[in-house]
Amino acid sequence: MLISVIVSTYDWPEALNAVLYGLSKQTDDNFEVVVADDGSDERTAAIIKAARVRPIHVWRPHDGFRLAEIRNRAILASHGEYCIFLDGDCIPRKNYVAAHRRLAEPGYFVQGDRLMVHKKLTERILAKGLSPGEWSYLTWWPHRLRKHVSKLRPLITLPLGPLRKRVEQTGERALGCNQAFWRKDLDRVDGFDATFVGHGWEDSDILARMLHAGVGRKKGRYATGVIHLYHDSAQANRRLFEDTVATARIRARSGLSALQSAKGASLIEA
Repeated sequence: MLISVIVSTYDWPEALNAVLYGLSKQTDDNFEVVVADDGSDERTAAIIKAARVRPIHVWRPHDGFRLAEIRNRAILASHGEYCIFLDGDCIPRKNYVAAHRRLAEPGYFVQGDRLMVHKKLTERILAKGLSPGEWSYLTWWPHRLRKHVSKLRPLITLPLGPLRKRVEQTGERALGCNQAFWRKDLDRVDGFDATFVGHGWEDSDILARMLHAGVGRKKGRYATGVIHLYHDSAQANRRLFEDTVATARIRARSGLSALQSAKGASLIEA
């Protein structure tokens, strides 16, 4: 089964470079990388062209924060049966793709986990070109003692088995930086909802619509943890998400089908 890892980014080439390096070190190599680029400049294009994993580069002109739309464009450019969504500031460990493949199950999507890195350690990782995806638990422990990271739990691997399905079936507490869906389920709900403009809640919205369509939620905790670099953020769009929940909406207001019917979707292949 070919897996598509869709990496979203906007004008942070240093972080994207670290993410693409992490993907080049995966133990599972049966995957493609699609970079969903929300209008970055030529610095990001240069990073993508130099990457070892040879990504497909999907780009749109920058017009505010349009993560949902650029992810939809990347879905349409992908070839995999299964899509993992990874933010361009989330460094994967070497077993990341293998862990998601192991958890992939028809009828379910997977919500992954993350280790939050604080500002000073993030700056050091990028400035020195460090590879935290290859660090051992013992290397991370001093950083935890100095409060450079939020928690180390995402680095632990546990089997869990059926317990992974014992999770509240809700779109709340979504982490769009690390989610995985079957492509057929993405088509069923018409992808992400491009009416979500600005940061926030587009990830919860797609989870809610998946649940309305009968797709179950499965825990990726203790298996798929990524290293999330520090950045400032603000959230909006909660009312759109609440409307999705209240109306049991399944399909996006403006999703994959809207792009397929429109002309001029921009695609650059690196």
